[in-house]
Amino acid sequence: MALWDRFRQSTQTMQAQLTAKKNELKSGAFRDASMAMCALVAAADGSIDPSERQRVASLITGNEVLQNFPADDLQKRFNDYCAKLTADFAFGKVSVLQEVAKAAKKPAEARAVIQIGIVIGGADGDFDSAERAVVREACFALGLAPAEFDL
Repeated sequence: MALWDRFRQSTQTMQAQLTAKKNELKSGAFRDASMAMCALVAAADGSIDPSERQRVASLITGNEVLQNFPADDLQKRFNDYCAKLTADFAFGKVSVLQEVAKAAKKPAEARAVIQIGIVIGGADGDFDSAERAVVREACFALGLAPAEFDL
């Protein structure tokens, strides 16, 4: 099986796991950490171009698990995190990772945040090294082993 096929199957499995836990993933900490994770993945290379921002925003509103929350609220939070990252990537990343870390109190939510990052990162067919690196950093912020997610 080609690497891309294995990756696509892995992200489909992660999305199915997220969907199965949808009713458990309703806290504000999960919502905020998920939007922070999406912004980190979008800005992984140090910048966010408008088309990338729009693509990630579309993926957020189309994700079944995130439909627990109002789309306009998710969009606002995502844009706020993106603004922090584009103003000063290094400083913004520290702040955004602190937001991700708030989901660490509930292991199921922490894992779901990482899975969302992987699903969003791989949605364009290329989960590149910069995206993998920020998801790995998020794992550390949440107290999770990156190896658990094949990172």
